[in-house]
Amino acid sequence: MEKILEVEHLVKIYTLGSITSRVHITAVDNVSFSIDAGEIFTLAGESGCGKTTTAKMVLGFEDPTSGTIVHGGKRHESSTKKKVWFTEGVQAIFQDPFGTFNPLRTVDRYFFETVQNYKLAKSNEEAIELIDQKLRAVGLSYSQFAGKYPSEFSGGQLQRISVARALLTDPSLLIADEPVSMVDASLRMSIVNLFDKLRKEFGMSVLYITHDLATAYYVSDRIAVMFRGNIVEMGTVEQVLMNPRHPYTQLLKESIPEADPEKRWKGRVKLSNSEEEEYLSMGCKFAARCPQVKDICRLEVPKDIIVDEVLVKCHLYSENVPAEQA
Repeated sequence: MEKILEVEHLVKIYTLGSITSRVHITAVDNVSFSIDAGEIFTLAGESGCGKTTTAKMVLGFEDPTSGTIVHGGKRHESSTKKKVWFTEGVQAIFQDPFGTFNPLRTVDRYFFETVQNYKLAKSNEEAIELIDQKLRAVGLSYSQFAGKYPSEFSGGQLQRISVARALLTDPSLLIADEPVSMVDASLRMSIVNLFDKLRKEFGMSVLYITHDLATAYYVSDRIAVMFRGNIVEMGTVEQVLMNPRHPYTQLLKESIPEADPEKRWKGRVKLSNSEEEEYLSMGCKFAARCPQVKDICRLEVPKDIIVDEVLVKCHLYSENVPAEQA
C-alpha cells in the first residue's frame, strides 16, 4: 500500500517563561505514524494533547524540533537548514468555519483567488465550471454561493464550502482539524459522511483530528490516541475503541455520555493539578490520573508495546513483552 504521509520520531519543544525561569515543554514527544492512500487516519485526544501541533508541523506552519515528515516523496528533516519540504498536495480545513472567511468579502472571491494563484483555469468560464464541480462534490452549487457573504450561510454550509475550496487543487491529503466541533449536532454527521465520500470518490487520504470518539469511530480506518504529546495507543478503530488497552483510552471511551444514567462514567480517574505538571513528569504522563498506576509509572517512560497488533504505551503490558520488542 502506498504511503501518502510518513511521520517519524517527531518532536516539538516549546520554551516558556523568562530568561531566569525557563521551562521546556515537549508538546509532541517522539510521535510516529503513517497514512496510506485512501485512508482516513485519526489523531484523537483531549485539548492540549499535541494533535493540533502535530498537524501544524505536517502543514509546514511549525518547524519540528527533531524528526522527519515525508509526503509525496518529499522529506523535511528539521536537522537541515535547507528546506526541501513542500506541502503541495496537502490542504486543510479548520475548526471555525466563520473564522476561515473575512465577513466583509464575498466567499466566491476566495475560490477565484485560489484558481488564479494555482493557474487552474484559462478563462473565467473555466474557473466557474471548476468551482461549480467542486461545490457539487460537497452538495452545493455555484449559483447557491456566488456573490454571497459568509453571514449568509450556516456553519455547516460554510464548512462544506471550506472543503470545496480545499478540493480545488486536487489534494492527495486533507487535514481536518476539529472540523465538526463548532457545527450544530444535527449537521456533524453530514460533514463526517462527506470525508468518507471524498475518500471513496477521489481516493483522498484524510488526517482527521478530533476529541469526539463517536465521529472518529464512524469514519476512521485507524486511530492514534494522544496524551500529553505521546501516542499512547494506535491501531484499527475497531481494535482501539471497542477493546481499549490503555487506561487513558478506556477513560475517553467511558466518558462518552450514555442514555442510561446508571451506566455513565462515575469519575474513577483522578485529575492532576495542572497540564504543565503532566508534561514535565518523569515517567508516564498519565500516571497522575490513572486508576491502575504502579510505582514504575511515576519513574520510567513506558515503551511502545504491540498487543494483538495494537501499539500501547503502558507499563501494564511490559511484563509480557516479546524478546524482539524488549
